[in-house]
Amino acid sequence: MEDLKVSAVVLKEKKMIEVMFGESEAGSMKCAKSRKTVISGEAGPTAVFGNADLLPPREAWIPIPGHAGEVICLAYMLDIGNIRETFDSEYRQELILSMYLQSGWDNSQEFREELKEGIKRNIREYRRLMDFIQKGEQVRIWYSRTPYSLCGLYWLCRQMNGMENEVYAVEMPEYTVRSDGVIVVHHSWGNVEAEKFSSFLKYQRRLSEAERRMFGCKWTELSEDNSPLRAVVNGELVGVPEDFYDFLILREITETPVKEARLIGDILGKYPLQVGDWWYAFRIEQMIREGRIEVFQDSEQKYTRMIRKTRGDCI
Repeated sequence: MEDLKVSAVVLKEKKMIEVMFGESEAGSMKCAKSRKTVISGEAGPTAVFGNADLLPPREAWIPIPGHAGEVICLAYMLDIGNIRETFDSEYRQELILSMYLQSGWDNSQEFREELKEGIKRNIREYRRLMDFIQKGEQVRIWYSRTPYSLCGLYWLCRQMNGMENEVYAVEMPEYTVRSDGVIVVHHSWGNVEAEKFSSFLKYQRRLSEAERRMFGCKWTELSEDNSPLRAVVNGELVGVPEDFYDFLILREITETPVKEARLIGDILGKYPLQVGDWWYAFRIEQMIREGRIEVFQDSEQKYTRMIRKTRGDCI
């Protein structure tokens, strides 16, 4: 009898590439994938409901398999500005830079260069994602019902049109229930601590090719509309005018002087729409130019100046 030669073929396990649409959430995911110990502060859930403290009971941290190099950050702020321009265009880079600089905390050239390099690094992330895809790796997209995140999802599905990789999605649930019975509300992945990401894997689902085409078509429609801003209205992502959120600013500001940072903080806390503080600062600047808001006491740092509604402006 001839000796039977048995050859064992070891199949290489595919990596799972995590795609995030914000820098904060990407940083947390890198910790979740790298098994680094994280000391959580008070930041985290947007709200909790029930007779309990904001911080949950300490539970065993189950890390997400893989390492930090498998996390992709596509923080392109696609909910604002001209989206007919490519994500890596000079226009998009300057727009992102201008939003980051709205606070005026640091106007030094060194800081500007650091921001520019960070923006370019995020742009290179797309190329890194494409390299993973060409190698046949799986992709897992973490998204929420916030404008920037839905824009990222639709845009990415458009870019991945025709690609045969396995694609999964984890949508931020409306709320979760803690082990102590307390209801926790998160509005974006940026509010989730690194050690909690694995608990959301139960919401993972496979994105079918039909779903990816549908999301890609939605991005095409948004691009054709090309409104200056995109917002979630009645659960749908739609193009809206640049002044869409202005009523929130005018609702909160009075003729009594208030520090700009305090005003923006109050708006963010009262209306958790996941609109960046930089956008409200950008619109406040525009309303100052229009004479609807006036500077009561100026400051080199925009967020520390005192502002108020222009007297006689009843809008």
